[in-house]
Amino acid sequence: MKKQFYILGALCLTFVFASCSGGEDTDKEGEGKAKEEKCFYSLNQDTYELKFTAYKTTGKLPVGGTFNDVTFIAGEAESMEEAIGSIAFEINTASIETNDEGRNAKISEHFFGTINTPTITGKVVSIDPEAGSAEVSFTMNGMSVTVPGNFTMDGQDFTFGTEIDVQKWNAVSGITALNEVCEDLHTGDDGVSLLWQLVDISFSGSLNKDCE
Repeated sequence: MKKQFYILGALCLTFVFASCSGGEDTDKEGEGKAKEEKCFYSLNQDTYELKFTAYKTTGKLPVGGTFNDVTFIAGEAESMEEAIGSIAFEINTASIETNDEGRNAKISEHFFGTINTPTITGKVVSIDPEAGSAEVSFTMNGMSVTVPGNFTMDGQDFTFGTEIDVQKWNAVSGITALNEVCEDLHTGDDGVSLLWQLVDISFSGSLNKDCE
């Protein structure tokens, strides 16, 4: 009877060790399969869009536009915030587009020409998605000025918007020169010709996501 008990006990121990040994192999195999996925984000060059809105007359009538030649540069990063934070851009001011060829030529010659700014460059200085804010630096007329603005993210899409005062870049001479050649077009019902120093600017885009 004792002999049968010893045999049964030995069989039980063998089963327990075999079960434990099999679990370790399974865990190791699972660790090999559960390799963590690593993703990188970069700017999708086909999605970015830059817009501006200038204003004329005391009634502040909007004149919207964009630029046909804008180069965006951004690095690759492991987070969307870092990828957006690496964005820099260069705008060819001669490529201004307001859906009016005559107006395009006048802005290029009399505004950007007066302040000697063939290109506007800029870069993202900081972003805070939780606060919905960001800072972007714009360089024109030989001056770099950082301006705050609103920032939103929706998935991998982002938008930045701000209002700039061209006086901060000593560019009022360009406003004056352009208003002189467009005096009639900038005159409202009150007989006052006015081109505002304030301009709204926004740019938006999407990020690519590549995982390995």
